[in-house]
Amino acid sequence: MTSTHTLIRRAALATTAVTAALVLAACGGTDHADTASGGHTSPSASAGATADAAAGAHNDQDVSFAQGMIPHHQQAVQMADMAAGRASSAAVKDLASRIQKAQDPEIRTMSGWLKAWGEDVPSAMPGMDHSGGHSGGSGGSGGSGDMAGMMDQKDMDELTKASGKAFDTLFLTMMVEHHEGAVEMATTEKAKGQYGPATKLAGDVVTAQTAEIEEMNKLLGKSGS
Repeated sequence: MTSTHTLIRRAALATTAVTAALVLAACGGTDHADTASGGHTSPSASAGATADAAAGAHNDQDVSFAQGMIPHHQQAVQMADMAAGRASSAAVKDLASRIQKAQDPEIRTMSGWLKAWGEDVPSAMPGMDHSGGHSGGSGGSGGSGDMAGMMDQKDMDELTKASGKAFDTLFLTMMVEHHEGAVEMATTEKAKGQYGPATKLAGDVVTAQTAEIEEMNKLLGKSGS
């Protein structure tokens, strides 16, 4: 009788031990799964999600902004290039140099975005090596005809032929209009764009070019040339 009781107790203890072991194993398995999820699977999944987010974190407005602003900047750089040999004012030459230094890197940045998004990157505008582009040029898909402030071929030809004080006046007058167009485009991007770096660049354009518009208007008002 005693031995039967002992066997029953041992069996009960063994069952309890097995149950405890199973519970511990289950807990351990959960911990391992969590650890694996946090240490291995999660970063990989997170990286994939990040890549997907980066690829999808832009909208049509961001694409339109980059495709429009690249040729817009290209024309401004072309105009600024002319100032080195044609302007008579040191202030105009300095301004032109700053415009070129600011906008060249922005062209490269926006081109990089479009490549990453699988979108068309505008090529150099027609006539860029000589007299600049014209409104409605074929620099890229969508929008060059809609770009505010762009000079047409006649304007660029006129600037190309000018020199000295006449160039200074023409350059400043045209660049004010050009900058106003860029500010308009950038303001739209700030309001409707989705891609963070693009809306930030747009904000930088608004700030910098608004200040340059004021500077150019002062230069025009000082001497009338």
